[in-house]
Amino acid sequence: MGLFSFFKKAGSKSLVDKNKEAAAAKEKAENREKFVAAQRKDLLESIVRSTKIDVRNLDIDLKGDDNDVVHISGEVDSQAEKEKVVLAVGNVNGVGYVDENITVKNEGEIQSEFYEVQSGDSLSKIAKQYYGDPMKYTAIFEANKPMLSDPDKIYPGQTLRIPKNA
Repeated sequence: MGLFSFFKKAGSKSLVDKNKEAAAAKEKAENREKFVAAQRKDLLESIVRSTKIDVRNLDIDLKGDDNDVVHISGEVDSQAEKEKVVLAVGNVNGVGYVDENITVKNEGEIQSEFYEVQSGDSLSKIAKQYYGDPMKYTAIFEANKPMLSDPDKIYPGQTLRIPKNA
């Protein structure tokens, strides 16, 4: 047995250095995830603002493993406004679920149905299915403004409001 001398800064990196690097990489990844989540939250808030609907005390929070669950709360004047806000957020790529806690100031309005657009659908075809009259497509179009800017521009997977009274 004997005592051997080594230059302590030479050779492979020590376990301490590897642990420090791993911790730094983990912190960097966590900070990046927080940054991306904050950007997504800002984007969703701007989408809600773009609807021109007055959502008082708007709060959006992202949850889920991929931040694909959006929790949204606030207060609006009507059921239609509430539904439009939910659809505006829910029809964003990357959003899997909308968990809403939006209160309606003037309750009593009938809740609309939601319909997921299928391949080959048109607003006329959907209107015929729900109202028996393809010419009532304008009711669906109006109910989904400002999300829809043109009655001919709908896409599979998109969710639309179908008002009960058309």
